[in-house]
Amino acid sequence: MIKVLNISQIREADKVTILKENISSYELMERASRLCFEEIKKIFLDKATSFTVFAGCGNNGGDGLAIARMLHEAGYSVKVVFINFGKISNDCEINLKKLPKNINVDFLDDDNFNFEINDNSVIIDSILGSGISRKPEGLVLKVINQINNLKNFVISIDLPSGLLADESSEAHSNSIVKANFTITIGLPKLALFMPENSLYFGNWILVQIGLDQDFIDNSETNYFFLQKQDVSNLIKIRPKFAHKGNFGHALIASGSKGFMGAAILAARACLKSGCGLLTVHCPKNYSNIIQTAVPAAMCSIDDAEEVISSIPNIDKYSAISFGPGCSQDDKTAMALKLLIQNSSKPLILDADGLNILANNKTWLAFLPKNTILTPHVGEFERLFGKSKNGFERLQTAIEMSSKYNCIIVLKGAYSAIVLPDKKVFFNSTGNPGLAKGGSGDILTGLMTGLLAQGYLPYYAAILAVFIHGLAGDIAAEEHTEEAMNADDVIKNISNSWKNILFC
Repeated sequence: MIKVLNISQIREADKVTILKENISSYELMERASRLCFEEIKKIFLDKATSFTVFAGCGNNGGDGLAIARMLHEAGYSVKVVFINFGKISNDCEINLKKLPKNINVDFLDDDNFNFEINDNSVIIDSILGSGISRKPEGLVLKVINQINNLKNFVISIDLPSGLLADESSEAHSNSIVKANFTITIGLPKLALFMPENSLYFGNWILVQIGLDQDFIDNSETNYFFLQKQDVSNLIKIRPKFAHKGNFGHALIASGSKGFMGAAILAARACLKSGCGLLTVHCPKNYSNIIQTAVPAAMCSIDDAEEVISSIPNIDKYSAISFGPGCSQDDKTAMALKLLIQNSSKPLILDADGLNILANNKTWLAFLPKNTILTPHVGEFERLFGKSKNGFERLQTAIEMSSKYNCIIVLKGAYSAIVLPDKKVFFNSTGNPGLAKGGSGDILTGLMTGLLAQGYLPYYAAILAVFIHGLAGDIAAEEHTEEAMNADDVIKNISNSWKNILFC
């Protein structure tokens, strides 16, 4: 997995890499710029594309100037706008001098703010990058505002200028370049995982520039970006002479009048997890729906006709989830309370399970150790209060996970799996096509099946989130993000497993 380090750690990684490899800082800049150039070239194959590079006078500007030179050498039309707002760094000055003479350069300062840009030119923002710690001012702010007033496609190098890497930029949200695409250098920055910042970075990719691995391995952080190999390494080998009893018995307590679809989706996803046995506990009137729609599942029938009122024989199951489509009926709430009080195993609570918990917050103190909560932002804020921004929400999740000894899966783009030891794993799979009814039910079912097989709770959470997101990515390739639906995601869980198992 890739560590998410803070900016001071990344700067130190640069220094250590330069020292150990016996190279100059300019050579490391050239390496980074070359990789950024290669990514830009992949997007804009047409050599008729023109670029306007807005370069600051620091090292981010140096990256931009090197990229400008490389684009020019590759046959693209390039113009540079150099923003002279302070002392120029040594490496930036070298790259400024290395620009070919036939690249047009506009020099901006406090006395001269004249530049022209073609409406079709791609803007490359290399004004500030990730090296700032405060709001842009003066000339830089003026340039940022001018870029944002244009309709050109914008690529930011490392981070959009004005965006803080390690903390909220909310206080100066009108002073940040709004990029369509960001190429971040070396390691991911925490700001890239915050939903409110997507307005500024658009889509982003990471270019790894060979920073010293020993330094990274020894650097302390609580933030990690999951990769396919990390997830593949968690998967258990299935013994050749195993039987269904070896792979656990999952129980999904789900459904109520009008919401049995949630139970069906969760059950079907659970059966794609590899678990040995599945029982769905549902209201009396709707057991035939489950037995018809999910014939491989057994059915535990509640005494109540239209809601769940109790969950019997909980000790016979390897893992239990509660919530999808359950309703918030008083009987259902009491069933959840008794489950929390009497279960000796970790639970998974989702949907109405979380909503009931939000109405009875004192029950949080009685959750079995390593219970998994899977809220989207709305459910999270009902549970733990509103947050000003993604940084504050994440910090609250870390505090609540530690306080209640539970695992919180904060769902969304780059879903965050938050552990009681304050470690956070950001998911790298998934797409906006998953933002549809049923997606959460699928995740709950998949996670329940993995937990039933004896995976450690946080392994089950990581695996389920990654597999679910990857199934969504495959479904989007087949059907588009717009047309894909919950059934498409379930069908592609098997392809997701193949992709991970044989990577």
